[in-house]
Amino acid sequence: MEDCYRILGVKPGATIAEIRRAYREKVKKYHPDVSGDEATAEHFKKVVRAYEILTDQKARSIFDSSFAAHFRRRKVNSWDYREWLLAREDDESRAKLIFFDLMHGREDDAVAEFKRMQTERSKFSLKHWFTRENFMDYGFILSEELHLRGDYYDAFCLLEQIIKMEYSYDYFRLFFPEVLSFAKNILRNHIEGVISDELALDAYERALELELGDAEDAFVLRKMGIIYKRIGDARTADICFEEADRIGGAGGKG
Repeated sequence: MEDCYRILGVKPGATIAEIRRAYREKVKKYHPDVSGDEATAEHFKKVVRAYEILTDQKARSIFDSSFAAHFRRRKVNSWDYREWLLAREDDESRAKLIFFDLMHGREDDAVAEFKRMQTERSKFSLKHWFTRENFMDYGFILSEELHLRGDYYDAFCLLEQIIKMEYSYDYFRLFFPEVLSFAKNILRNHIEGVISDELALDAYERALELELGDAEDAFVLRKMGIIYKRIGDARTADICFEEADRIGGAGGKG
């Protein structure tokens, strides 16, 4: 078996977030649909296998034990970049701290700081401080962590930004269906009845601007109708149901 870390281009001890990002980069480079080259396609198989091993806790543990003698320990830098970021309160430093922690095994700290900044600074924006590519990569990983912790509204809002970027800048390409599927999963399973009606309506209105397709738009409109009906706005509820039926066929009013 070859060195899985070398194949993905990450160091031993890499976090799951780092491994996922490296895998996405390799797929965009070596996927047979992109390269069309037989040798490259063969390397793509190695990339997939390495990713499967390193994202499976048991398989990775076995691999690490078997190849430990070949791995070098990461050198400790005498200058602590994280401590330097922690000591600063400007938006740029806090944004960089969030993504630094996200990529260095401190996911809880990254999510907590992101939530703090969202609450305390209304104009705080992660995307302002990073290249489009880095924001899209790290933002997607952060949305996964938010989702895991039940912060569904914030997770969806990050995905919304990424989806709009992808429409104007073809970056994720082969991975974009995964991004869309993730956003749709949140809309279908973690919004209405899970978060407040006010935030739910905001998320659904945002979703209608994302070109997710007629079926998804009809679903969203019906959910909006349910909420408007529940809060006593029967007229708006009827408008939502009628529009849902128009674009998505009969589906009932819930």
